[in-house]
Amino acid sequence: MASSQLIVLAGPTAVGKGTVTRALLDRYPQVVLTVSATTRPPRPDEIDGVHYHFISEEEFDALIDSGGMLEYAIVHGHHKYGTLRAPVEEALRQGRCVLLEIDLDGARQVRRSQPDALCVFLAPPSWEELERRLIGRGTENPQEQARRLQTARVEMAAQDEFDVTVTNDDIDTAVLELAHLMGLE
Repeated sequence: MASSQLIVLAGPTAVGKGTVTRALLDRYPQVVLTVSATTRPPRPDEIDGVHYHFISEEEFDALIDSGGMLEYAIVHGHHKYGTLRAPVEEALRQGRCVLLEIDLDGARQVRRSQPDALCVFLAPPSWEELERRLIGRGTENPQEQARRLQTARVEMAAQDEFDVTVTNDDIDTAVLELAHLMGLE
């Protein structure tokens, strides 16, 4: 089993971060995936503490002020999302491998406060494949697709900020490469 380690997984929209993460956790249930905190209200099918920790603006701000957030962001100019520091530190104290699946700005914040974290960039095999995946999932209108692709260009340009890049050309291969990096293989 891998020793205590913090792994940050980031990459552009539609690269398959969620899919790779789910496949990794299915194979390696000893890995701890953090549950983000948010100020947005829960959707009908969401469970507090499972999908997110749903907290008030005041609670979130108090956590920021006290250093209780490892990383955070205001998303779409309204709701706050972030990673609670205490559960991450507790899992690391227990000798567990902790995975954060976060965005570029969050990865930068974690890098500043946790320089020994392993930062992994999940990349598409090509820009054309990333576009195909985004459009093919059919969850965004054309304007949102264009906005996400513009953000993805910025994220792809930051790839060199990461310790290692894993290309998600094949989910099984990407999972095995990530598991190897985490000391699970």
